[in-house]
Amino acid sequence: REQRAAAVERLAGVTRERFLRDIYPRRKPVVLTGLELGPCTTKWTIDYLSQAEGSKEVKIHVSAVPQMDFLSKNFVYRTLPFDVFVRRAAEVKHKEYFLTEDEKYYLRSVGEDVRKDIADIRKQFPILAEDVHIPEYFEKEQFFSSVFRISSAGLQLWTHYDVMDNFLIQVTGRKRVVLYSPRDAPYLYLSGTKSEVLDVDNPDMEKYPLFVKAKRYECVLEAGDVLFIPALWFHNVISEEFGVALNVFWKHLPAESYDKTDTYGNKDPMAASRAIQILDRALKTLEELPEEYRDFYARRMVLRIQEKAYRNDYG
Repeated sequence: REQRAAAVERLAGVTRERFLRDIYPRRKPVVLTGLELGPCTTKWTIDYLSQAEGSKEVKIHVSAVPQMDFLSKNFVYRTLPFDVFVRRAAEVKHKEYFLTEDEKYYLRSVGEDVRKDIADIRKQFPILAEDVHIPEYFEKEQFFSSVFRISSAGLQLWTHYDVMDNFLIQVTGRKRVVLYSPRDAPYLYLSGTKSEVLDVDNPDMEKYPLFVKAKRYECVLEAGDVLFIPALWFHNVISEEFGVALNVFWKHLPAESYDKTDTYGNKDPMAASRAIQILDRALKTLEELPEEYRDFYARRMVLRIQEKAYRNDYG
């Protein structure tokens, strides 16, 4: 019962000017091909990666199963020297392992102090950073973070949204990305920024009957492709091969809209967080009424939200 997917548009050689004029205002994902990304796409072999950053320790996710779930936390955090980690992540079967011989590995770079510092490849992986030309299709002061990622073949990351716009730069290897529009949030069974539906290809329709209504967009990223993921678009990523990627996040809203304590770029904007808190208080207040009244006034509240806040100009 797999949903039919709409292909994400692929565009070659898009300049910064064209991106900002024609693509960015549409707020839809697009794959940009043929951009000048620097020597990283040919240079970043397993051998080169291993020796470039040497044996400095990195904290990684290790999962016994391919589908990593951030809600049930079905993975463990472990620390390995970077060169050892790269070689292990590139293997299918491991002689040395933490959980099982076919466990999957995932690195998402973080700042020096996770609570205070953002991920920035220039600081955490300075030698590798010299090999990458990040397409700066945004103003310097809008830059938020550059997150270096390495995934084992077959690893699938949970469906989630980010609150900032970003480029997913696929440097080596191949990824499949499934995306859903923000307006399909009602069908994605959300828990915070994450969807409970892990297996988007074979969803449990008894548990998630509305999921079939969500319109699925899909693309395959080859080495050198760049996927623009607008803020609030849900995405589910499968690494079809061992691969290295870089995410660049930037602030689409004024800087003061974002939570100052957010180092990952996944905390809702300040106004949205306040609105949700107010709504939670309103729902608590309704509990003072008997059920049929509660039901009636809750429906009235839904109508008011639809009337005041829903857009009706989606195509």
